[in-house]
Amino acid sequence: MSDRQQACIVGIGQPPYVRWGTVNDRSEFSLACEAVIAAAHDAGLPLSEIDGFSSHSDDRNDPARLEVTLGIRQLRLATMVWGGGGGGACASLANAAAAVEGGYANYVVVLRALCQGQQFRYGQFHEWSAHQKFATPYGLFSPPGQAALTFRRYMHLHKLTSEHLAKVVLAFRANANRNPNAVMYRRPLDFETYLAGRMIAEPFRVYDCCLETDGACALIVTTRERAADLKQKPVNVLAVSQGSDGRWGTGNFGNYNMPDEIFSVGNQVRLANELFARAGVDRSNIDVAQIYDAFSGSVLTTLDSFGFCDIGGAGDFVMAGNIDWPNGRLPLNTAGGMLSEAYIHGLNLLMEGVKQVRGTSTSQVAGARNCLVTAAAVTPTSAAILGN
Repeated sequence: MSDRQQACIVGIGQPPYVRWGTVNDRSEFSLACEAVIAAAHDAGLPLSEIDGFSSHSDDRNDPARLEVTLGIRQLRLATMVWGGGGGGACASLANAAAAVEGGYANYVVVLRALCQGQQFRYGQFHEWSAHQKFATPYGLFSPPGQAALTFRRYMHLHKLTSEHLAKVVLAFRANANRNPNAVMYRRPLDFETYLAGRMIAEPFRVYDCCLETDGACALIVTTRERAADLKQKPVNVLAVSQGSDGRWGTGNFGNYNMPDEIFSVGNQVRLANELFARAGVDRSNIDVAQIYDAFSGSVLTTLDSFGFCDIGGAGDFVMAGNIDWPNGRLPLNTAGGMLSEAYIHGLNLLMEGVKQVRGTSTSQVAGARNCLVTAAAVTPTSAAILGN
């Protein structure tokens, strides 16, 4: 593949994020359209030129309605990553990148819109979920309890405490306090308040669990050749992968038959190695990362899985200040992440990755060239490396 054919991101759009249930004057579909329109404006691209849509997590905003509403001239691609949750956050980018690099579409929108107040809350028990039906006989009625089970094992094996989790939570909240678009903007959090937070599912307190928000995100993907005619400097998709290690299934959200060696750390080790090899960069070349943080513990296990420390070493890694902005070795979730910015099934992490490479983040890492973005460690999981 020539450099001219390489996929890149040329536009981003994100209407303001709000607490779930507080969007009363617009529908979920309206938010989706707002995000696409904003992304097209950011790119300097007429809406009519968009010819593809890619989404994940059973997004309800189907391309047929989007095509008519937005005045799209011709639809060439309509793709959805199977399954719920945030494992497909980067997989939807993978589908879009493959489409433009293969010539199946010219300008593909990666989209996720979510109005939990108008539809249903993801943090609640849903009797229609086949995955939850396997877990509910054991008292695992919602994601916090399901995720806590495997992470409790990780804590036991590697002697972690609440202080390690707090370090993650407080770092991300500090970043959100600098981000006007974050739900937790100007809402500081200290260690004492963190410890006083009610226990949701041991070891996760309320601050260890992601926000529940309404909002939408959209990115426009094209080739570098077409990007030359647009407004923004393109952000290259150096590599993007999706998949899962064998026997993982839904992992800690319904299937506990995974191999013992990945039980507590997740199913991303093989994907991570393939991703770095495909991108042609080392871990040392990653300047900043956006790690899927539905729960604080997943940040620690992802650091292990992606090779930034030895298995079990993430606790020491974060306590040494490596994830802190601005002077950490690997600042994380610089917009606040899903713990403190918004929960849009991980697509907001890709938005922040683009901003870091562009140099426009509210917690900008000086000289950032390469940004890792990860999705949830479920099936399919996914991850991307963005660069300039």
